[in-house]
Parts: sequence; structure tokens; C-alpha cells
Amino acid sequence: MANDAHNDVHNDAETVDLFARELGGAGKAPLVLLHGLLGSSRNWQTAGAGLAEAAGGRQVWALDLRNHGKSPWSEVMSYDAMVADVLAWMDARGWGAVDLMGHSMGGKVAMVLACRHPERVRRLVVVDIAPRDYLSHGHRAEFAAMNELRLETLRSRGEAEMKMEGRVPDWAMRKFLTTNLERGEDGAWCWAINLPVLTAALPEVERNPLAAGERFAGPTLFLRGGKSRYVREEDLAGIAEAFPGSRVETITAAGHNPHMETRAEFCAAVAAFLG
Repeated sequence: MANDAHNDVHNDAETVDLFARELGGAGKAPLVLLHGLLGSSRNWQTAGAGLAEAAGGRQVWALDLRNHGKSPWSEVMSYDAMVADVLAWMDARGWGAVDLMGHSMGGKVAMVLACRHPERVRRLVVVDIAPRDYLSHGHRAEFAAMNELRLETLRSRGEAEMKMEGRVPDWAMRKFLTTNLERGEDGAWCWAINLPVLTAALPEVERNPLAAGERFAGPTLFLRGGKSRYVREEDLAGIAEAFPGSRVETITAAGHNPHMETRAEFCAAVAAFLG
């Protein structure tokens, strides 16, 4: 079941009207999913449907954050702006509070929204990210590879993958990056993401978005991949301080994308937490 929707109502002139993908369910409190950097709601279609089923028919919606997927582009790419977009999308539906889940960059958006607007979040799920800076991880090689592609002469996604191999040796990452390539009306390849703005915003995206002392006391689940380096043992104290109502669970076989790599176990863990 899938229903794609744009929304035209928002409370702030600087927000953008996010593209939303309904992934299943009709009852219970809605669960809203936020993707990571260079991702989109499309990445959540299978896992979202699985979550709707595992959670007993819960409504599941996945959003495209600004400058990603089918959502509008903006010169502004900040956590404040992304939080405002999500709140405006919720307001357009008349939703007071939702269950909120974010992966990677989307997890940072979800953390900020929960800390600054706790009345809008019933329960929070943060997937393989912690409230800290990620400057050493970086995405500089991936962004360099994308910016170096000459789209005007590009013939296929396969050719794009081959050209990025020198900077991005991981095959799965190259596949993921090229999901953002699409053909325009003239048949030429173009980026579905706002690549120049996202490239310039990397320092903002990689930083810890929480200010000192910001907290969310509500029920929170941090789900990390056992094969991922994104949530380390030394991050657990910071998680507990900012999210005193949280627990951390590890999916041993998963890397940074447990919703794709270990979908059944991921959906079961989220459903058990949401109840």
C-alpha cells in the first residue's frame, strides 16, 4: 500500500512542503520516519510496510527531507530548518504528537525535534547515530565523487558507479549514491538531490545538533548496528545524559543500515518498543 502526498499548508514562510509517502496501516498513533543524508522515503518502503505490519496496523509515513527525494530544494540546510519542516508537515495534518524515528542524519533531526518540542513526540527511535560530532566519519569522498561526475556525458548509472570507484571503493555505497541520479525531461542525467547545497552544508550536517543541556525525557530507543562504527561504547554516556528515558539495543548482524540489512529483526525490535 502506498499513497504519495504533498502538503501545501505550513506555519513558517521559511519551511518547505515535504513530500510524504504513506507506507501502510490505518490505526494507532502514526509513526513518522526520517531518512539519512542522501537517502529518501523510497529507502523505507519495504521496512516501512514491515513496521506497519509488525506494529499491528500502525500508520507509517516516511518523509523526504528538504533537498532530498521529491521534496523542494532550499538554499538553507540546517537542523533547525529540517525540524521546522517536519513540524509544519505534522501541523498540516492536525497531529499533535507522533512516534518519531530517524536514521543517521534523520536521527539527528528527530533528536533535535524531541528535545526542543517534547510535546510533539510520544516515543522516539534513533537508528545508528548518537548526539555527537561525526567529522571523522565524513562523507567527503562520496561528495567529491558525485561532484566530479560529468552528467552531460553520462550514459548510465552503471557508468557512474564505475567512474566513482576510485574514490568510493565500496560497491554498495556506489549503488546507494547513484539512486540519486535520474533522467530529466530532456533525457539527460541529473541529481535528484540538491548536491551543491548539501556539499556546502556538510560541516553543519556532521556536527552534533544538540546544545549543551538539551534533553528529551520521554521513552527512547537507540538501535545500533553491531558492525557499524557510528554508535560507540564511549557514546553511551552522552546518550544517557541527553535521553534519560532511553535504552540502547544492538542488532549484531547489522551495519549502518539495519532497516535494510536485518529488516525482520529491526522491525521486531521497533514494534516491541512501540507496543
